[in-house]
Amino acid sequence: MAKPDWEAIESAYRAGSLSIRAIAEKHGVSDTAIRKKASQQNWQRDLTNKVKTATQDKLVRAEVRASGSQSKVRTDDEIIEEASDEAAAVVIAHREGLAAWRGITNKLRIFLEDAEITEDNHAAMSRSITAGVDAQIKVIKAEREAYNIDSGEKNSETDTLSDLMDSLSKG
Repeated sequence: MAKPDWEAIESAYRAGSLSIRAIAEKHGVSDTAIRKKASQQNWQRDLTNKVKTATQDKLVRAEVRASGSQSKVRTDDEIIEEASDEAAAVVIAHREGLAAWRGITNKLRIFLEDAEITEDNHAAMSRSITAGVDAQIKVIKAEREAYNIDSGEKNSETDTLSDLMDSLSKG
């Protein structure tokens, strides 16, 4: 039996995107062996939050260094307040834009609800309906991200609706 590639196993473990059992199966070792090795070597799962924290720390330090030539050195709290104000302004602008797009998609939906589908326009109506549903799904997804709903989880309801519309447009 070949010796396990512990470096690859550690990388997969620390990334946190696969289950320990999936990593074990992929590398031909038991999940117990991975857990034991991880415990012995203090491996940590999912480093995403630590990377974000380290990035924020670097940004704060860079801001302090950049402002060091000023007569008054700004505190971390002041820098954090300014950075969070800027980030909040971006998110608010995104939310406002999404509200406008929601209005547009709703107007299209209302128009299509009242429109008569005939033999002459059914192809164009089908394309319009597909485009409208696609736009609505994208707006919903973007709104859920902008309002921190679902924390990045897939929304099976909109995914299913999207799959349904794809299959209808092909059929």
